[in-house]
Amino acid sequence: MNKITAAITAVGKYVPDYVLTNKELETMVETNDEWITTRTGIKERRILKEEGAGTSYMAIKAAEDLIAKNNINPEEIDAVIVATATPDMLVAATAVYVATEIGATNAFAYDLQAACSSFLYGMSTVSSYIESGRYKKVLLIGADKMSSIIDYTDRATCIIFGDGAGAVLFEPNTEGLGFQDEHLRSDGVGREFLKIDAGGSILPPSEETIKNRKHYVHQEGRTVFKFAVSNMADVAEKVLVKNNLTKETVDWLVPHQANKRIIEATANRIGLDDEKVMMNIHRYGNTTSATLPLLLADYEKELKKGDNLIFAAFGGGFTWGAIYLTWAYTK
Repeated sequence: MNKITAAITAVGKYVPDYVLTNKELETMVETNDEWITTRTGIKERRILKEEGAGTSYMAIKAAEDLIAKNNINPEEIDAVIVATATPDMLVAATAVYVATEIGATNAFAYDLQAACSSFLYGMSTVSSYIESGRYKKVLLIGADKMSSIIDYTDRATCIIFGDGAGAVLFEPNTEGLGFQDEHLRSDGVGREFLKIDAGGSILPPSEETIKNRKHYVHQEGRTVFKFAVSNMADVAEKVLVKNNLTKETVDWLVPHQANKRIIEATANRIGLDDEKVMMNIHRYGNTTSATLPLLLADYEKELKKGDNLIFAAFGGGFTWGAIYLTWAYTK
């Protein structure tokens, strides 16, 4: 019997209609298009404006896109995992609501949170489920409404983040395609450099925390950038070395879209030319958990069966890692 591997067999996406451009940000904070573009590579980002709509709204839309494009029966889905740093609410998992709304009535569901590495960690978890033989169809969704936790008077963060969602379906494969290897890491030293101070069990919500704007993302940009540049590149290189891959045998780098300079540093470390690097940061900004699946959705028609992909991400906490996956289909 051939070994079972976990392969991606379908992708879907959703981004909100509203486009927040660098030009519009110039009217909100002291910044300009040239400054933002030069330092981040971002030109615009999508913002979810629908009244009362949260992360689940986008996750459902991305899942419905995947289901409709691939004629999938949602009742056959065994599990739904939503990778997110911005759940609809505390306690009640966003994924549970998403599964119900898309008709995945036979699935169990839960959320997974590792900041910008959430989707990457989710890939590891889902692959283990499939390879164990217990489950046949697992839906992994990366979705974040970052606009809900961004202070639009703080130019250090408001220029970076956007909203969006991407979904992928994992299924068993016996051709040797799909998930191949991983190198995942974390370090609690990063806890103070990228965080939201209030709203958790240490500092619950109060009039004081709201008045002091403690419920927004705080980032020490230089420190985070330094860690991200070195660590994302390190893990990508380690996965290549471990699996005897070279710049000739890697077809695509699928990097977290936090900063164009971080992406370029990772690509340079493993010797990949620009045409092998997936990038959409200029259109969406950093959508946190959604960046990796949005890349797959945007580049799906360019991917070919047998392509070797290296995923790499870095997130708050700190969390980071790289995954080696072989693409399983050609559109």
